Amino acid sequence: MEAHHPTARRNAPFRSRRRAPAPSNATGLDDAAPIPRSPDRPTATTTSQPPDKASPQSPTTAIRAADLTVVRGPRTVLRGLDFAVPRGQITGLLGPSGCGKSTLMRTVVGTQAKVTGTLEVLGRPAGDAALRSRIGYVTQAPSVYDDLTIRQNLDYFAAILDPGRAAADRRDAHVTQAIADVDLTTHADSLSGGQRNRVSLAVALLGTPELLVIDEPTVGLDPVLRRDLWNLFHAIATERKATLLVSSHVMDEAERCHRLLLMREGEILADDTPDALRERTGRDTVEAAFLHLVDEAVATGDARKETVR
Repeated sequence: MEAHHPTARRNAPFRSRRRAPAPSNATGLDDAAPIPRSPDRPTATTTSQPPDKASPQSPTTAIRAADLTVVRGPRTVLRGLDFAVPRGQITGLLGPSGCGKSTLMRTVVGTQAKVTGTLEVLGRPAGDAALRSRIGYVTQAPSVYDDLTIRQNLDYFAAILDPGRAAADRRDAHVTQAIADVDLTTHADSLSGGQRNRVSLAVALLGTPELLVIDEPTVGLDPVLRRDLWNLFHAIATERKATLLVSSHVMDEAERCHRLLLMREGEILADDTPDALRERTGRDTVEAAFLHLVDEAVATGDARKETVR
């Protein structure tokens, strides 16, 4: 998973004429690595108020969407979504591959183009400049420079986020804390796949963001690392009162979330707690509840087609 702060993605390409080496798994400008917004590129999210004015900040809602739609080429990827993500909790964004989870996450952090509808993040329009230091974004591909140590990787990104000699002590404290948060203080500099993912998460934790957007963090990890990551997510939500939006296509991870957004084909099938979903559908697991909702959606769509005929 690749970690970004919106500030780092915006500033890094323009700080020096000398280009830094790309991480070994960097994916250029594809879907896994959002295109950095140029200084004069407008925010691609429409709202009901001018983008330079903040909405009254809700004490209970971190993200609010109304009629949120994203079009890519001839395809509508997100279809008029309405949902709210509560503050200080872990909200799971679950659904099969290709259902629009990563697109929705890019939209939340403000890097997705061709967005219509309303999307407010921490009381401001998505993509607003004031949000850059308040959001940590972790994509699927690791953002680790293999020729740097763990601390050198963190020092590099910390210098982008909080530049200048006067901030050196503050940066050092943030880096030390982030390394401790992901339990890499005593590890060697040669990293396994799971440890590289944790370094990426540490980058996103620099500066203690209020919102963490994490895309498929447990793909390819063994059960122990998966458990440790989820324990860390809960500690961040509980101790720091941070909000986490975590995507996955593994349904058993739904049980670890406080709230769920279940997606299919660019639409949200359900926005509720795991217990409420099981009770509503009369199923024993969230996976069974999801499949029940999919069957309902398919039956409703078939009924509509028959009515049109």
